Amino acid sequence: MASPTDTATADRPTTFPEPPAGIGRVVTAMISPFTSDGALDTDGASVLASHLVADGTQTVLVNGTTGESPTLQGEEPWELLAAVREAVGDRATVMMGTGSNDTAKTVAATARATEAGADAVLVVTPYYNRPDQRGLLRHFRAAADATDRPVVLYDIPGRTGRAIDVPTQVELAEVRNIVGVKDATTDLGKAADVAAATQGAPGGFVRWSGSDEVNLVMLATGAVGVVSVAAHLAGPEIAAMVEAFPTDPARAWQLQLACQPLHRALFAEPSPAPLKGALAARGLPAGPVRGPLAEASPEVVAKVLEALEPLEARR
Repeated sequence: MASPTDTATADRPTTFPEPPAGIGRVVTAMISPFTSDGALDTDGASVLASHLVADGTQTVLVNGTTGESPTLQGEEPWELLAAVREAVGDRATVMMGTGSNDTAKTVAATARATEAGADAVLVVTPYYNRPDQRGLLRHFRAAADATDRPVVLYDIPGRTGRAIDVPTQVELAEVRNIVGVKDATTDLGKAADVAAATQGAPGGFVRWSGSDEVNLVMLATGAVGVVSVAAHLAGPEIAAMVEAFPTDPARAWQLQLACQPLHRALFAEPSPAPLKGALAARGLPAGPVRGPLAEASPEVVAKVLEALEPLEARR
């Protein structure tokens, strides 16, 4: 008879989890570049997307929070998607944020993103109106019904005021095209609980780290990859960390520690202002932030660049 230890070992995954088709291990939540007068800079978006892919990004996420999605107006999200889709071609995939705190608008945006060529969609927890878990189930299922593309949930209670509870994620994992969650909770116990509870989901259910400062420990709980902000500046290091983790965790640990000062500096003031300041300093498309955000202070931009310099020196 097998011992409890033997049974537990048999139940463990034997390989590093694979991401679903259409989404890579290294996803970058791209800023939306603006011109000096605040207009959307689609040419800059094309340049920046190409830069990200060259530095290791496998999936470019547009119209997310880092892309200042609440302030994109009218056709701007769709112009951004078209520009990035054309720029990356078949070198990378493109995910689009389609979530809002209105289910009807989320459904419409998800359907349009599908028609416009997004390879996957990211649907954030409805914010401000703070639905209960029953409302979340209805909301996410409605979004998934609007597309045949992979749907990734976005759990970020610090911004939305509502977490996606573990039992809710387990139920949503039964929806075949809900393929996983971007976990920006930094709750590692919950992350491990989700991993354990969703094994064997019909279409697969995986997790991406949604907070750069815990990328490595999220991989250790079975996350398939990362949705990164810092990859705008530290793309080679973050891609190398994700690649090294399954076979050389010590190397992955070294890379995570090397990037940690940058991860912290990028959020010393509200994101993406520090990132935009640093990108501009490196000659990459960025432009100003839109209100209600304020430009990053010179001190914080200097802090980001100071954290970046040792990484650049090692390349």
